[in-house]
Amino acid sequence: MNIKDMIERINELAHKKKAQGLTPEEQAEQKELYKRYLANIRSQLKAQLDNIEIVDEAPENLN
Repeated sequence: MNIKDMIERINELAHKKKAQGLTPEEQAEQKELYKRYLANIRSQLKAQLDNIEIVDEAPENLN
């Protein structure tokens, strides 16, 4: 399931939860989707941070 589909399903379940409540199966699905979505966000953030290169230039003249 791609991110777009995952977000759509998370939103569907959230709307249903507010309107009428969720079955135990839907609650489990929602929990799993949240878990997978957050894992994806964390991996994207980690990849972004891993690609950061810190450049620390020493000052040429301290006087």
